Amino acid sequence: MHFWWGDERFVEKSSEERNERQAREALLDHLPVPPENIHPFPASDEIPDIDEAARVYAAELEAFAPEGQTFPKFDITFLGVGPDGHIASLFPDRAGIRETEATVIAERESPKPPPLRLSLTRPVLNASDRIWLVLSGSDKASALGLALAGASYTEVPVAGAKGRKRTVFFVDKDAAVDVPENLIAPSY
Repeated sequence: MHFWWGDERFVEKSSEERNERQAREALLDHLPVPPENIHPFPASDEIPDIDEAARVYAAELEAFAPEGQTFPKFDITFLGVGPDGHIASLFPDRAGIRETEATVIAERESPKPPPLRLSLTRPVLNASDRIWLVLSGSDKASALGLALAGASYTEVPVAGAKGRKRTVFFVDKDAAVDVPENLIAPSY
């Protein structure tokens, strides 16, 4: 089993803001996973140039890709969703959400601090067999409603998250407050 990141804040390796640090403390440090199977994005104190860091991560993706491909096939991609509907570091109405050629982008002006981030692109995320999205809290209700209503993914990036086999929204009651009953799975 390999672990990859969908995005990362481009800060120092030891920063408490890094997704890698949080994932290691909450999960990865407690699993018997070989270190070479964990693929975090480069930190700003490892590769100071964000464009070079994006190239390095793209090369690592390609090294694990099937022959002729530029990134590996992901079984499950687990993404949080922001109140504005962003996924990974793909924000509404920004160039990153429209990128279709690159596998990794450098986001320099994130509307959510810190401003420098690295992110997989939508085509890479959507090549996943399954995409699991988590939305919690009333501030996510609008993003969920717009995604389920078929909003444009450039305006509400979560609306463009589509797993090849399945896409699942994990939501709490506050986020799902306005979801029509016919859109809720009957087993729940």
